[in-house]
Amino acid sequence: MKRKEALFKDIFDKNNRKVYHLCYGYTGDSEAANDLMQETFIKVWQNLDRFRNQSQISTWIYRIAVNTCLSFLRVEKRKATDEINDRIIETKAEETSDKQEQVNQLYKCIAQLEENERIIITMVLDEIPYQEIAEISGISEGNLRVKIHRIKSKLTEIYNRHERF
Repeated sequence: MKRKEALFKDIFDKNNRKVYHLCYGYTGDSEAANDLMQETFIKVWQNLDRFRNQSQISTWIYRIAVNTCLSFLRVEKRKATDEINDRIIETKAEETSDKQEQVNQLYKCIAQLEENERIIITMVLDEIPYQEIAEISGISEGNLRVKIHRIKSKLTEIYNRHERF
């Protein structure tokens, strides 16, 4: 049991920030992202004995996080509309530095992307290797590169629209 606890602590320490960023990319809400990150690591703990080393552990954890976020979003879609979510994001804005404000703006723009686009761009921002992102996404690396290019263009367009207002 001590060995499992030590292994889990190591896994958590190496992956919690990336999982949090992924969850934040989905929700645009730091509290929800933190809850989803915790839920992801509860599932990791519960299923750690079942991990078969067929992929990197970070890939396995990302899949759990993506599924956790998608489940959360399905429930949230039943609860609220996009307009309400936008108001929540805006009211959560705090007085922050310019850099933090830009990061917040970026995540607001990311929140407007489609679910699969949010997953991919969040992993790119976390500097996950393209090969691993392709494996998590279930697409070829070549297709992934095309998708990333399109997502970046779409994100730039969304960001520029925000800057005009």
